[in-house]
This record gives sequence, C-alpha cells and structure tokens, in this order.
Amino acid sequence: MTTETQEALPNPETTPYELIGGEANVRALVDRFYDLMDEDPDFHGIRKLHPESLEGSRQKFFMFLSGWLGGPPLYVNEFGHPRLRARHLPFPIAVSERDQWLACMNRAMEDVGIEQRLRQALARSFFGTADWMRNKEG
Repeated sequence: MTTETQEALPNPETTPYELIGGEANVRALVDRFYDLMDEDPDFHGIRKLHPESLEGSRQKFFMFLSGWLGGPPLYVNEFGHPRLRARHLPFPIAVSERDQWLACMNRAMEDVGIEQRLRQALARSFFGTADWMRNKEG
C-alpha cells in the first residue's frame, strides 16, 4: 500500500483492511474479482494466464491482499516475501493485461461496495503495482 493510499484514509491508524470490513469482505472482494475474470469476456486476456481452476489463485490472492491491506500477513507467514514481479515474470503481461486486471479489480471493488474514496485510493495503488508487473511491450 502506498503512502498516498494511507493519506486517503479517514484515520491513518485505521487500515484499508478494517475499512473494507475485515476478512469476510476481503474474501468477498477476491471472490468477486475471480468470478468476473471467469465470467466476463472482457477479462479473457488475464483469465487465460491462470490455471483452469481458480481456487489456488483465489486463496493465494486472498492471503496476499489481507496483508497488503494492513490485515494479518497470511501470505508472508506461509510463503515468505511475495516477490510479486518474480512470480509474474513467466506470464506475458503487457498494457492490455494490466488494464484488464485493473478494470476487473475496479469493478469488483465497486460490486462489493467499497466506499468511493477508498476505492479510488486503492485503485491508484493497484495501478502502480500492476504497471510494475508489465514485462512485455504492447
């Protein structure tokens, strides 16, 4: 999470994890994200980068997002440092995949009812991370 995201919070001591509603709502966000990816043809480009079953992806992303949002560091506790860029290097990620990922996440955040100001701050943070994952021209 970026300093900009933290500054957008109504109380800097309150984490996005808490503002979203904790574990249940982070899980709902992750589930909505992967449901959209699986169902909406607009996200076919990123869906094809995933295994047939999304269950493992759902669980790992939930664990990662929990800690990234300021909640329990589930991913780090089980797998160590996320090494996001290294873990994504085997997958061709260009501007189109970045933009699909961001659109899918933005829609998921809206669908699960994340408050607009927090959603906008998180979207900026997600953009920075997603853009850093690009490893292919185009």
